[in-house]
Amino acid sequence: MRQCLTSPDGGYYTEHNENKDQFGQKGDFITSPEISQVFGELVGVWLVAEWMAQGRKSAGVEIIEVGPGRGTLMDDVLRTIRNFKPMAASINAVYLVEASPSLRNKQKQLLCDDAPLEQIDIGFRSRNKYTGLPVIWCEDIRFVPNDPTKSPFIFAHEFFDALPIHAFQSVTPSAKTPATIQGLHGPITLSKPQRDSQVSQWRELVVAASPPPPTTLTPPELPPSDFQLSLATASNPSSLLLPEVSARYRALKPLPGSVIEISPEARSYAAEFARRIGGSPQGIKPQPSGAALILDYGPLSTIPTSTLRGIRAHQLVSPFSLPGKVDISADVDFTALAEAAVEASAGVEVHGPVEQGAWLERMGIMERAEMLEEKKAGDERTSVRRAVNRLVERGGGGMGRLYKVLAIVPERGGKKVVGFGGGVEGGR
Repeated sequence: MRQCLTSPDGGYYTEHNENKDQFGQKGDFITSPEISQVFGELVGVWLVAEWMAQGRKSAGVEIIEVGPGRGTLMDDVLRTIRNFKPMAASINAVYLVEASPSLRNKQKQLLCDDAPLEQIDIGFRSRNKYTGLPVIWCEDIRFVPNDPTKSPFIFAHEFFDALPIHAFQSVTPSAKTPATIQGLHGPITLSKPQRDSQVSQWRELVVAASPPPPTTLTPPELPPSDFQLSLATASNPSSLLLPEVSARYRALKPLPGSVIEISPEARSYAAEFARRIGGSPQGIKPQPSGAALILDYGPLSTIPTSTLRGIRAHQLVSPFSLPGKVDISADVDFTALAEAAVEASAGVEVHGPVEQGAWLERMGIMERAEMLEEKKAGDERTSVRRAVNRLVERGGGGMGRLYKVLAIVPERGGKKVVGFGGGVEGGR
């Protein structure tokens, strides 16, 4: 997934082609911020509400987005926040974590217009067209300064679904346990071969060459893929280690045929968000502050299984077809993100996930739609309502049901957060 999506040599997101657009009707998929401006506005309102709940800090606020796409969401967020002048005045900088030079150029044009773009030690910097705030691009969140005196407000929309996964299947005990395991560069001989296994084992589902195509005719629009997922013949380091990080995975191991998907990078990012908000033993934070809002698709509580997919021109295709030309994603394991966050920092708690439709309605999407409709007429008025309905639709494969929202906030004894059952606090 990493190679196909972010390789500097022809990666789906990183290929240098100013005419290529992955998003929108002319691209391969459309995201919530592209459907309606109200989505980004409500994310901005949530950030303001959380800032108020934390005592309306007058300085030291940072806005961070990972995987900002075309910049549409950040544009709507900053346009909204500027109407809340005390919070706008508290922001020191805006950070965008972006690996693609071509997407960075599109984000810069949307967020900064003609303001100059300068290269700095951690990436690039320009100025926001609304606020004049510095907008700084970094290729990795590790390059974003981590100052324990700051309050980072982080959001990630359809970011985690593009992080690489490992897939594993539980297999029945073998009659003979091999004396080797498969390593990255070939077989590894165990110094103390395992005894014959009496319990099920995890085996990784690895990418392998597909068998020759059948002689029967295949529809030309569905050419066979050169690759497929195949069950490894032996354990490898990943299958021995990764499924042991959570009791949820361990509980499925005795059930042969169980399939699970694990994203170590997703867990790492969630842990990083938590440490920046709540501190950690390795990085003490005097007072936990900030928040993270994660919006993506995946199950509410179950472990994703067999969800690896490719999308091209708004259609599902094999994730192994046309490397670099197809978007590849997998469902997000929200419970795994929550586990990683609370394990990484005792100073945070997690709320959600909740369905996107419910979250948007609690944030006032219908009321905001009515305000916009009053300023529109005819087809434009109809378009406002149609877009909002699409975001909250819960029937079948509606976005309001498939997409979920999760928040990481400073520990507050489980008191509910805005959008997750709580009300606005700290206002006056």
